[in-house]
Amino acid sequence: MNETKSATTAPAPMPPKEPAARPGTGPEQTGRQRAAELLQRQGVLAVLLAVVVAASFVYPTFASLDNARGVTIQASFLAVVALGMTMVIITGGIDLSVGSVFALGGVLAAWASQYGFLAALLVPLLVCGGTGLLNGLLIARGNMAPFIVTLATLLGARGLLLALTDEGATTYLVPKDSAFGELGQGSLWGFGHPVLIALVLFGAGGLVLQRTSFGQTLFAVGGSSDAATLMGLPVARTKILVYTLSGLLAGLAGALNAARLSSGVTIVGVGMELDAISAVVIGGTLLAGGAGSISGTLWGVLLLAVIQNLINQIGSLNSSYQSVVSGGFLIVVVVAQRYLARSRRST
Repeated sequence: MNETKSATTAPAPMPPKEPAARPGTGPEQTGRQRAAELLQRQGVLAVLLAVVVAASFVYPTFASLDNARGVTIQASFLAVVALGMTMVIITGGIDLSVGSVFALGGVLAAWASQYGFLAALLVPLLVCGGTGLLNGLLIARGNMAPFIVTLATLLGARGLLLALTDEGATTYLVPKDSAFGELGQGSLWGFGHPVLIALVLFGAGGLVLQRTSFGQTLFAVGGSSDAATLMGLPVARTKILVYTLSGLLAGLAGALNAARLSSGVTIVGVGMELDAISAVVIGGTLLAGGAGSISGTLWGVLLLAVIQNLINQIGSLNSSYQSVVSGGFLIVVVVAQRYLARSRRST
């Protein structure tokens, strides 16, 4: 008996289902998220441009080249300090010692300038970099809170500077016509050397942050230190490096300021750490860490400098109003950052 095999017909394949759109990936939502991200990063630049344009119309002297040179010179020292602070805050830390380290760097540079140009630069860099290294070791290896550690070194650096100057009674002067003094007082293309140095440092900082593995590690550590450790990233070493870099830059800024003033002034740097933090946060860097930009910090520093200059232009207001305005800007920016962060996460 012949067996007849019945042919079985395979069912036609079903067309693949289109994957459901993930939250936040639709064109409308993506555009909103991108706008929120752009506003968080570059919103301060728009505010800075608006303030500059308005001030130029109200005060004709504001738009002069001489005024621009003065504003940028005054901003350059804070900018160098804020550059180091940016990298610290991106990792989720804070450095309260930079104001005292800035002043200490200036006193050490003025004292060492009698031994030549290299001594005037190397002595403050070594001491201030060592202070930053101490911060990093205690925070990264000792698992101590950055706020407490850097508050202690703030007091320690200020105490050391007072000890070196006999409680402020001794002021070290930079020798006249020295190469070190020229570093702070000279100019190129119409702008002072400190301005050009700050711009070079910001350019290098931007490249490091965006184009190197070290820069990406900073964002990873700030986003989640535990996750970065699980990924095998050198979390402790990264924190040590950023605090050391913060100390080095604060010391360098202090040395440049001493060269500019031809002396190591002991009363400078008081509250500078708060100005640096304000500039960084106004520039779009999150205090919680994990997000930020070097360019935003630069715009934040310039905005604070422009505000101070406008207060001077008005004449009837004293410098205390700068703190009021800066504090107002800071509150607005922090509130805006929370709203923009929600917008970027919203579905």
